[in-house]
Amino acid sequence: MLEKILAEAKKNERQVAQFLRDVIAVKSISSQEGAVVQRIKEEMEKIGFDEIIIDPMGNILGRIGKGKHIIAMDAHIDTVDVGNPENWTIDPFKGEEKDGIIYGRGACDMKGALAAIVYGGKIIKDLGLEDDYTLYVVGSVQEEDCDGLCWQYIINEDKIIPEVVVITEPTNLEVYRGHRGRMEIEVRTKGISCHGSAPERGVNAVYKMGPIIMDIEKLNERLGGEPFLGKGTVTISDIRATTPSLCAVADSTTIHLDRRLAASDTLESAVKEIQDLPSVQKAGAEVVVLDYAVPSWKGLTYPTKKYFPTWLLPENHPVLSTGVKAYEGLFGEKPVVSRWVFSTNGVAIMGMHGIPCIGFGPGNEIYAHMATEQIPVEHLVKASAWYAAFPMIYLKEKAGK
Repeated sequence: MLEKILAEAKKNERQVAQFLRDVIAVKSISSQEGAVVQRIKEEMEKIGFDEIIIDPMGNILGRIGKGKHIIAMDAHIDTVDVGNPENWTIDPFKGEEKDGIIYGRGACDMKGALAAIVYGGKIIKDLGLEDDYTLYVVGSVQEEDCDGLCWQYIINEDKIIPEVVVITEPTNLEVYRGHRGRMEIEVRTKGISCHGSAPERGVNAVYKMGPIIMDIEKLNERLGGEPFLGKGTVTISDIRATTPSLCAVADSTTIHLDRRLAASDTLESAVKEIQDLPSVQKAGAEVVVLDYAVPSWKGLTYPTKKYFPTWLLPENHPVLSTGVKAYEGLFGEKPVVSRWVFSTNGVAIMGMHGIPCIGFGPGNEIYAHMATEQIPVEHLVKASAWYAAFPMIYLKEKAGK
């Protein structure tokens, strides 16, 4: 059957490539995904998905089957914007194909994966591979702004609770089993403004922040972790101040911290590390974990803390074995098993809710967010075959066969 799956995937090559080009052509930055949702819905209808749901947040979920084992495959459908257009040598919204490579915003991150999981569903339908499982092919929203928020909604509000979720962020066709978490923290100092001609009359909030900046740089060097996911990190990604005028002493300063979390880090431990810095205590600085509350394209606001936990699938987990066996059976070789450097929707699915996740996606993450964003058509074909095979092999693993 695996040979038939791969052959069917190759037969669909032109269709999956064209579908990807179509969705690249529809701009869909975070909270503006409505038009691309409609294009995805059209493709799912053409293929013959059993049910297509657009939930109140705006996520699109295509269902195949109605068995007792619930499996989901997730691809976020929002992208970052293009940045400086002068950095692009091609139209980022054309989906140009040249020499077996498709270019454009979202090609790699991650409309390519969306196209591949939809066509994985097509293979399942065309070969009659439905079994005692329910497969949800999910196009999720707002991931670039707030990873995992979409799946908090799907689990908590849609009440869809899978046994396993395949995260299809780019892995270069390797099998991934986790990544570090992250959180967004602000450190705030307050001062007393006065005229800039006599700064001794006030308290400069920028000067109070100076030692804190140095201590955070040193803290990054001390953070620990474990070998597979790596050490935690912290860096300052933004700094701003308020002042009555440019001829006055600053009365507040804020720095924004990008904190990447190792396996042993928690929200509480990461905040305490900052609070315990001598410079923070001396300045009486405030340490705050930020909130996210931005309306989706459907107008729904679903607030959350900007805390995104680490997740790691154990080496001996049957879901990992399923992913490896699917790869070996289809392609005749062992896959590389690794992890992402960045963060994914797995922070909510496994990090918050404990639902096992595995990563497998077309494209190389080095092209994510770049003006050279691209994906090989061959990756779309191979990935769609793997997605079609995964549920079948998962059920065999569950049955101990």
